[in-house]
Amino acid sequence: MNAHQDVIGIAQTGTGKTASFVLPILTRIAARKKRHWPGTCGALILTPTRELAQQIAEEIQTFSKFMKVSAPVVVGGVSPRPQITACAPGVDIIVATPGRLLDHMESGAIRLGQTLQVVADEADQMMDMGFLPELRKIMQALPEQRQTILMSATMPPPIRKLANEFMTNPTEISVAPASTPIARISQIVKRVEKGAKRNALADILADEAVTKAVVFTRTKHGADKVAADLASAGQPAQAIHGDKGQAEREKSLAGFRDGKTRILVATDIAARGIDIDDISHVINFDMPLAPEAYVHRIGRTARAGRSGVAISLCDSSEVKLLRAIEKLTGQELMPSSKPAEADSEGSVETRSVSNASTKAKSPQGQKPKRDSQTARGPQNRKPSAPPWRKPGPDMPTDGLMRMLGESRSLAAGIA
Repeated sequence: MNAHQDVIGIAQTGTGKTASFVLPILTRIAARKKRHWPGTCGALILTPTRELAQQIAEEIQTFSKFMKVSAPVVVGGVSPRPQITACAPGVDIIVATPGRLLDHMESGAIRLGQTLQVVADEADQMMDMGFLPELRKIMQALPEQRQTILMSATMPPPIRKLANEFMTNPTEISVAPASTPIARISQIVKRVEKGAKRNALADILADEAVTKAVVFTRTKHGADKVAADLASAGQPAQAIHGDKGQAEREKSLAGFRDGKTRILVATDIAARGIDIDDISHVINFDMPLAPEAYVHRIGRTARAGRSGVAISLCDSSEVKLLRAIEKLTGQELMPSSKPAEADSEGSVETRSVSNASTKAKSPQGQKPKRDSQTARGPQNRKPSAPPWRKPGPDMPTDGLMRMLGESRSLAAGIA
């Protein structure tokens, strides 16, 4: 990056991708002596969500503590006027979501003719069909002689093909195989039919081992309903999704980060924007439609060198989605040789974190079996089986930090 070459960076979520592109940008800013033209920026960082944009801006402030760096956030959901005012004199970095940035470009408040570095963070989602038209317009407004950086935890071949359209002889750096979940995450699959998921989720969250959890749903309505159901069960939760206003989303995230709220219910739009180090569990109430989303969802735990647990509630209609995830990640999460059979109530092989982490007691004089488990709930409930886990050896936590090279020493010198 310090050589100003185009870069595709692939690394697992929570391994330092933000620092790997922020520090080289700060290095270039430190060497710059000219002032920016009004309404322009030296570097542009694009993100798919408002939350991620805000978090990147906070990281920039941390890394540039002893520098004078201007880095306004340009996102939707809030008044555009303060953003226009902040960008008017010309700034070092703009951190933006595509939609609001295009609004300011069309009004003439922001011009990209002097932007020499552009970063697309979470590039696979940025270049999904929903963002591609906006991204094309933004790229076309940039100078031809620029540095383009794409960062993501997943980079499917079709997305890489699209990325090459905007890049010149990019160098690809992969810290881990694309779409591989971080090895410190213990992955558990529970076969639970749709009607039994509500009780299964409440049982999981009642475990004392769940200190801070993110529950993912497929829809906005589903997120609100799950949060309401949990509140009715005596487990207060906050929902966060695209229909929530920016102020409301920030308030919910702040409460979750500070420990005031133990449970956050979110849709995939928030999956890329939750960067909190002490999340102990991620729970997929609904299996994601896109297998890549699974990697990003469970990447909310096991951050900053910690370990974590990801639990997926999979009903019979979602088994195909689970198999797609297994194909993408190269991991067998639920052996096909052990299918689950539903009982008359639709409940299937309920498995919980506490059962996965404790040994079941067996009758006196008998050696406990691996699949033995204490029955929970009504007497006629079928005994459940232990979860299938996929633990692995610890992975290095520095991720793409090795890409920083000279930036580390120069950043230290600046400090």
